[in-house]
Order: sequence, then structure tokens, then C-alpha cells
Amino acid sequence: MLTSRAAILALVVCVIALSLAYPLREYIAQRTHIDQLQEEQARMEETVRELRRREELLSQDSYVEREARVRLHYQYPGETTYIVDRPGTEEGAEADTEPSEPWFAALWRSVEEADSPPPDDGL
Repeated sequence: MLTSRAAILALVVCVIALSLAYPLREYIAQRTHIDQLQEEQARMEETVRELRRREELLSQDSYVEREARVRLHYQYPGETTYIVDRPGTEEGAEADTEPSEPWFAALWRSVEEADSPPPDDGL
């Protein structure tokens, strides 16, 4: 059978195991949190490097001028700018630039359609 010494020894082992479980769980949680913070720090350092590179580009007048000409279609006075529209490249863009009716008219039409549902066929 179980002697009193063996019972006391088992009780001591259980107490030691239980007293170590919480600190061990906290240690593992803290290590996980530290790993997450290190990954976040690496991402932020990469973002800072990208922003510094972008800042260097934007400090160059030639880059700013090129971007203004290409993206914003700016030009110097006296220059003639041509924008070539190739057919078939952006079929949906033309429909977005010139809507056939204002947005509120389309909204009101959809409200009227929702107010009068189609007739039920006896289903």
C-alpha cells in the first residue's frame, strides 16, 4: 500500500509542479509576445527604409518634375501635350467619366423599383 512518506512525497511533487506551472506559462507567453514585437519592429524598420528612399526621391527636382508630367499631366507654358487614348485598353473607364444620369437619379429609380416588387406568380 501507500505509506505516509510516499503520500507526503507525492504531495510535495504535486505542489512543486503546480508552483512551477504558472511561471512557466507566463515565460512562454512573454517569449511569444517578444517574438511578435520583434517581427513588428522589423516591419516598421522596412517601412522607415522605404519612406526614407521615397523622401530622397522627392527631394530631387528632376523626379518631382517627371512625376508631375507623367502622373498629373503638367506642362510648361507654351508646350503642347498630347494624350494618346488607345482603343480597347480601358473599356470601362469611358463609362465612368461620363455617366448617363446623375447618381441621385439612379438611387431614386432603385428606390422606386424596390417599392413596387414584381407580381407574384402564385408561388
